[in-house]
Amino acid sequence: MKKFILKIFYFVLPLLIISYPFDYVVSYFLSQSNEPPGEFEVMNDIYNSNANCDIAIYGSSRAWVHIDSQIITDSLNLKAYNFGNDGHSFDLQYLRHLEFLKYNKKPKTIILAVDVFSLEKGTGLYKSDQYLPYMLWNTNIKKFTSSYIGYNNLDYYIPIIRYIGKKEVLKTSKEILINGKPAKKYRKNGFLGMDREWSTDFEKVKSKQKEYVAKLDKQNIELFETFIQECKRMKINLILIYTPEYIDGQKFVSNRKEVIAIYAKFSKLYDLKFYNYSNDPICFDKAFFYNASHLNKRGAEIFTKKFASVLKANKLN
Repeated sequence: MKKFILKIFYFVLPLLIISYPFDYVVSYFLSQSNEPPGEFEVMNDIYNSNANCDIAIYGSSRAWVHIDSQIITDSLNLKAYNFGNDGHSFDLQYLRHLEFLKYNKKPKTIILAVDVFSLEKGTGLYKSDQYLPYMLWNTNIKKFTSSYIGYNNLDYYIPIIRYIGKKEVLKTSKEILINGKPAKKYRKNGFLGMDREWSTDFEKVKSKQKEYVAKLDKQNIELFETFIQECKRMKINLILIYTPEYIDGQKFVSNRKEVIAIYAKFSKLYDLKFYNYSNDPICFDKAFFYNASHLNKRGAEIFTKKFASVLKANKLN
């Protein structure tokens, strides 16, 4: 039995020794990709300690396509960075927050863009490939992603296992290895305005279902409050914002008022600024949106300038 175990050990050991360098190479070149929605760029800035800023902008896609970090920087003379995480609810935004603080200085201010989806929790790990280069032996990533359908326990601990069957990912890594990393980044300081016109996606959704009900997750609500308390302890100025949303999209969510009431409750309880732009004139003009939830580039520019002027008036600078 002892000889059998030793044989297995001597067989497995070389594989493990070889697999880690291979994992490192694949992960490194994959992380240099500028493919939409630019999550690798943001995570690289975090892990390379290049995301230091005075103002950190958190949220989902409604953060990274709505709030222009350069306009905020220019208006307030404070460096801003947009950490918006596409399609993710608050628990995974919080994961990014933890990784940011681990490798960068804490910001003076965090602007958290909230919406009807922030406190939900899906089943599948949306765009799960974004974690591939960073998840090996990363306890935070395992803690916050393992509850989703996406990866199994071995993927977090054994090199290269998680890449098995990922043909497109391996192809991307190989292309960058051969051709070099892309010359241009997809986002700038985490932001990218969408140069797009209104699509018919919302009309198609409405034709299939009468309304949408936000499914609030108790653990996400508790984590949200924990995050607020942590910001208070760390003396980080936390600002909540509900960015513009097209009026028909607002009406489509049947329990929207209930969700916003949660944010209003916490803002009052913890004495936080909560800017709710649900009734802003921009919400009634389709020309500023490319779908019911997202501003286009023109809308984002107009909105960010307006928001920056409010922050300036409140002496954030």
